[in-house]
Amino acid sequence: MPAYRFRLLALLLCALVLLAPAGARAAGLPYEVRTALDQAGIPLADAAIWVQPVDAHAPTLTLNAERAMNPASVMKLVTAFAALERLGPAYTWTTRAASEATPHKGVLAGDLYLVGGADPMLSYERLWKLLRQLRALGVERIAGDIVLDGSALALPPHDPAAFDGRGLRPYNSGPHGLLLHYNTVRLTLVPGAHAGDPVQLAADPPLAGLTIANRIVTAPGGCGVWHQALEARLAETPAGLRLELEGRLPASCGRRDWSAAPLPAEAYGVALVAALWREVGGQLDGRVRTGLAPAEAATLLADDSEPLGDVVRNMNKWSSNVIARQLLATLGASAVDAPDMVSGGTWVARAQLAAAGIDTTGLVIENGAGLSRIERIRADALGQLLLAAWQRPWMPEFVAALPLAGVDGTARRRLNGSPASGQAHIKTGTLDGVRAMAGYVLDRHGRRHAVVMMVNHPQAAASQAAQDALIEWVWADR
Repeated sequence: MPAYRFRLLALLLCALVLLAPAGARAAGLPYEVRTALDQAGIPLADAAIWVQPVDAHAPTLTLNAERAMNPASVMKLVTAFAALERLGPAYTWTTRAASEATPHKGVLAGDLYLVGGADPMLSYERLWKLLRQLRALGVERIAGDIVLDGSALALPPHDPAAFDGRGLRPYNSGPHGLLLHYNTVRLTLVPGAHAGDPVQLAADPPLAGLTIANRIVTAPGGCGVWHQALEARLAETPAGLRLELEGRLPASCGRRDWSAAPLPAEAYGVALVAALWREVGGQLDGRVRTGLAPAEAATLLADDSEPLGDVVRNMNKWSSNVIARQLLATLGASAVDAPDMVSGGTWVARAQLAAAGIDTTGLVIENGAGLSRIERIRADALGQLLLAAWQRPWMPEFVAALPLAGVDGTARRRLNGSPASGQAHIKTGTLDGVRAMAGYVLDRHGRRHAVVMMVNHPQAAASQAAQDALIEWVWADR
């Protein structure tokens, strides 16, 4: 065959490759990744991949990267990027204790107002300290009420059971202007020595007016996914609210910590403050209730939150939905004409990405946490976000917030025994029919790559092996 015909044939083949849809150009897909997807029964059309060195100008691997997909908790990267970009890593929230009265001889002759500033991480330890400081400053008795003001955030109605019907699960808690201790109760469970023995329970923090009925018993067998055998429900009784716990905990599990969100944020705050004020020895003539602080109320004490950089770390290391929701609503506080601060937060987040040159085509933000059936983002947009974050002055805070595969956070059990263990900072996300990851991988030559992979398919839960294979392929730099 004449040489010009070979050249013509080669050009035609190149044209066919270039004209093929992105989902069909999978010839460069690593064999291990393709094999793992095949074994999981996941078609290539239901996976999206994007890989690019942080110092390169074009991706080295793409698959369906232009297709908007559900990222599950990987959406928290969007929230983190927008918050750090808009507010800066040193941003803090302030909670105030205020009153129209002045303490005199141990008595505050009026109401005490706890005014929230939308702090995402106001733990009960910090609240205890704030109340204890009030006592140390001479407030022994409050002649009025303790009024909790959560008006810092204007929010839409939130139904914690709307997503999956499990309204008492902490991951379903919503944002609040005076969010206290993530709105959760930690339940420490200690099984007995023999099957049938009662499981011992320790609950904290204390909540006034809430009792706990523990009917969990010790079970035989291996530990496994132990929390699936436990149930919590809230019952109204003549004596007040009761949290009822039932189920079985294998003795082989040893001590385990479980959590519940038994009350709406306002009721939780009332119960917690009432309990802690008594615990620090304070007296209260009135009651603890919700309300608004008058403008003339003077600040007695103020407590600043941890800086945003640390808050983002807590959000992403352990994939906290309530922190993500708080951050999105905080962003929405600056939105003009938004119907509420959640909607405003979605507008601000989208605007921050667009201003950074990140393609927002197909982007859908519902709550910024990824606990959603409608949130969407493209793999190439996530890749652009990772590259943009790498160039920002707050890059160290952004990267350090990501779980280190095989070491800590939600990725601590990934890549164990692999040479790539400890070499990947990745945010993971999982829902029914969704498995995703995005972050940075340091290859064996010391070059860092931005890596994204999302799977939307009924068998998505089985795609972890494919995602781990992609990380190992990037680490090997083949």
